[in-house]
Amino acid sequence: MIPRLANRPIANSLYLDFVAELGVRGFEGELSASYADRTVQATDNSIYQVWPQVVVTPKHTDDLIRLVKLLGEPRFQKLVISPRGGGTGTNGQSLTDGVVVDVSRHMNRILEINAAERWVRVEAGVVKDQLNAALKPHGLFFAPELSTSNRATIGGMVNTDASGQGSCLYGKTRDHVLALDTVLLDGTLWRSAPLNDAELAVAKQRTDKVGEIHRLLDDIQHTHAELIRERFPKLNRCLTGYDLAHIRNAEGLFDLNAILCGAEGTLGLVTEIKLNVLPIPKFSALVNVRYTSFDAALRDASALMALGSSSIETVDSKVLGLARQDIVWHGVSEFFPDDDVPALGVNLVEFIADDQTALQAKLAEVTGILQRDGRQHGRCGHTVALGDAAVGRLWGMRKKSVGLLANMQGDKRPIPFVEDTAVPPENLADYIAEFRALLDSHGVIYGMFGHVDAGVLHVRPALDMKDPEQEKLIRTISDGVVALTRKYHGLLWGEHGKGVRSEYAPEFFGPLYPVLQQIKAVFDPHNQLNPGKIAAPPGQELWKIDAVPTRGQHDRVIPIAVRKNYDEAMHCNGNGACFNFDPDDAMCPSYKGTRDRRHSPKGRASLMREWLRQMTLAGVDPLQETTALRQHDGWSNLLGRLRNTLRKRQGQSDFSHEVMDAMQGCLACKSCVGQCPVKVDVPEFRSKFLELYYGRYLRPAKDYLVGSLETMLPLVARWPALYNGVIGSGAGKMVMQRLGMVHSPALSGVDLVAALRKRGFAMATPQVLQTLDEGRRSQSVIIVQDAFTSYFETGLVLDLFDLLKALGFNPLLAPFKANGKPLHVHGFLGRFGQVAARNAASLRALAATGIPLVGLEPSMTLTYRAEYAKTLGKDAAPTVHLLQEWLVRRLDQLPQNTVAAERSYTLLPHCTEKTNAPAVSSDWQKLFARFGISLKTQPVGCCGMAGTYGHEAEHRPMSEQIYGLSWAPVIAAAETPEMLLATGYSCRCQVKLIDGVQLRHPLQALLQAVRSA
Repeated sequence: MIPRLANRPIANSLYLDFVAELGVRGFEGELSASYADRTVQATDNSIYQVWPQVVVTPKHTDDLIRLVKLLGEPRFQKLVISPRGGGTGTNGQSLTDGVVVDVSRHMNRILEINAAERWVRVEAGVVKDQLNAALKPHGLFFAPELSTSNRATIGGMVNTDASGQGSCLYGKTRDHVLALDTVLLDGTLWRSAPLNDAELAVAKQRTDKVGEIHRLLDDIQHTHAELIRERFPKLNRCLTGYDLAHIRNAEGLFDLNAILCGAEGTLGLVTEIKLNVLPIPKFSALVNVRYTSFDAALRDASALMALGSSSIETVDSKVLGLARQDIVWHGVSEFFPDDDVPALGVNLVEFIADDQTALQAKLAEVTGILQRDGRQHGRCGHTVALGDAAVGRLWGMRKKSVGLLANMQGDKRPIPFVEDTAVPPENLADYIAEFRALLDSHGVIYGMFGHVDAGVLHVRPALDMKDPEQEKLIRTISDGVVALTRKYHGLLWGEHGKGVRSEYAPEFFGPLYPVLQQIKAVFDPHNQLNPGKIAAPPGQELWKIDAVPTRGQHDRVIPIAVRKNYDEAMHCNGNGACFNFDPDDAMCPSYKGTRDRRHSPKGRASLMREWLRQMTLAGVDPLQETTALRQHDGWSNLLGRLRNTLRKRQGQSDFSHEVMDAMQGCLACKSCVGQCPVKVDVPEFRSKFLELYYGRYLRPAKDYLVGSLETMLPLVARWPALYNGVIGSGAGKMVMQRLGMVHSPALSGVDLVAALRKRGFAMATPQVLQTLDEGRRSQSVIIVQDAFTSYFETGLVLDLFDLLKALGFNPLLAPFKANGKPLHVHGFLGRFGQVAARNAASLRALAATGIPLVGLEPSMTLTYRAEYAKTLGKDAAPTVHLLQEWLVRRLDQLPQNTVAAERSYTLLPHCTEKTNAPAVSSDWQKLFARFGISLKTQPVGCCGMAGTYGHEAEHRPMSEQIYGLSWAPVIAAAETPEMLLATGYSCRCQVKLIDGVQLRHPLQALLQAVRSA
């Protein structure tokens, strides 16, 4: 039996006193010292892992003021804090062994939009894409672009002075900051904006910390002007944080924000930001130039820049190859045709204009030059993407580069530690040639992409950080890259801030480093604000790149066999794609509903990794425990599980309970599997965890009810009126509620087999299949049943048979057998393996006849290519097509233009289907177009039902909350709900339950069209 895992205590109990006192003083946000919260906040997007002592999530600025005032009291002056936004930093900027101050959960309001004057005011936790979505109706946008824009917060962008694609045109975050509201360490809330000399004089006369800060910085600017000009490089990506060169801006105004932007929370807590915003370019295009080598792509950049582009991004062959294996390739493949010579590098050259004619003229000029030059400069071809949709898809692929690299197979994964160097663009090709030689000399593979126009290239060497010998290369390679950047007059920190790499700051700043120490001291006299980053007081050290604990060091404790068995969690690299703010994006519904990091794929993967490590330290092998559990019946160790459950109810702590709390919130929608670039598979490792957890504790009754659903339905369906009457009665509902279930759907009351036989359709029995001649066999298709449509939506299955018959096919019904997905979702993995083996054998026998198998319900059908393949092996898993996949391959056999619809249908795709079978929408569109019907796809997130999740009492409130984020507005805005179509049974069920609207399946719209012809 797995042991009780003790929660890791905090190292300094003074932190508990601190949060307790915060609560007494009226702190309104959350205060947590739980091991789970601390574990989730122990990592960012870097290689490091540092456990904080406590986590606080302030609700508003007053909470931040309360926090810093308490921090300044003598008894707490040894405590340290670090602000945190989206956690997308690649250099450990937000990691701390003190207090994490997470502003992303609550402080995420857009406070004011002034479209006329083109500025906005936002809280620090607002996500960049969230802001741009709000600005879009005004024709405006916040310009600095990031690959992490769907989860990076504005506060985080300010703290790292972030920039990315298009920085040569639009500049960095600092260039758009009009004012910052910062809580200083004495509790003062100061709004900093550029000051003229008269305003500066007033500020310097103040007797508080504000006056002290302005006096010091003004003195530094005058005293060290010549040295500053000498030491600070003249680059597009000029220095971030403590930027002495810009204390006076281009207009000669004193600008404190030049010091605060990029300071990484070492000087104060930014709470609100006023930004200037720009008009959205009306027309855009991307010219995608392919090259015979990556070096050729880099060396051609200067020639392309001379063509008047707004930005140029580059991608190497490693990233392109990984993109081909990802969901993203579905949307961009048309722009990367196969050449005679494989493309080993690509430049994405953007052109923008306010006039379509002007853009077309520019494109004609550019493409004419490219065609005339032919294969000069190593070019092997180009394509053009026009319009927001096409350009957006390509930028989406480029944004995904980081995650794509992390999905390289094996234990060696590309990691960030030297990835954002900046050199003058004219030096970039030579610099990268030496950079590559350095990596090649150590036998390291790597991927490269970046902003070639700005001289910034993201280089991610692939290392297995669980190997102590490979870990040593962090120091070797970093020191080598620092020497190279110095040689080519560049910066080690060109884009992603300093963080742990601050150890190189004293060498870089030289005689100016004591000036940075002066600035740090005036803002933070006791070194409490994110210490160890950028500048440290005299006598204290900065963090060092090889002296901070890494994730690899913790993970290597776990035995190799265990790591391999749980690789769905082990390879999470912290990039945070699952923190996507967009409610219309499928991943991750539980995070969107809670804004709690624990309830995200990254959070759950972090907890799983730590749980496995704790198990190892306790001397337990989870693989052996799993084998032992499956060898005994469900009644084994009942007394022990009962005793442990009683102790749990009495409050006995166990880290497993904290992990369980995070796992229970998962909807098992599998969007993480399709959308996470690293392919973190929460439902898979969640099932493994549940199996072991319930080897120690009793299961709730509802799990057995759900797990036996597919077995029970054929029996209770014999008496549908009785079943429906019981579950619909007050007593029945009360019993279901006691069992933990609500809103149980009613049986259709239709005997599917009898109804089909009455209509002349046959079952797929050996006898029937043997009677089919070759012609009839070629037109046959076997429909694989699922419990939900066969018993709750029987009419839909009948419509499917009618449609296939009308299209000239011979549909046959496979005998009903349990699929097993409910068992897998709830961690009955031993039973699932047995059910899957039986069902797979039956379906393989049917498939051996040469007749294709087709499933109707997406989540059940996709189980065959995912859970079945993993459990039984790919060769043993039957091939079962989604309906639209099978039909679209026979498009030429279908009738054409049978009807012209006056109105367009709108498809609301199932989240599992659209993320794990990305062609779903385009396949349906092709089918509808064949019949002359217009079909558009409406972007929607998860409906909140996800199988039985929304039927479980404990999850029903969150289910409805998730539904309200995306689906509810779409349903409410529909003038004609009958024109909305949904492929998922759970989606149709949820809409009917909440809004009383019965959505149709796309096949029913096609059937109507065929019948109307």
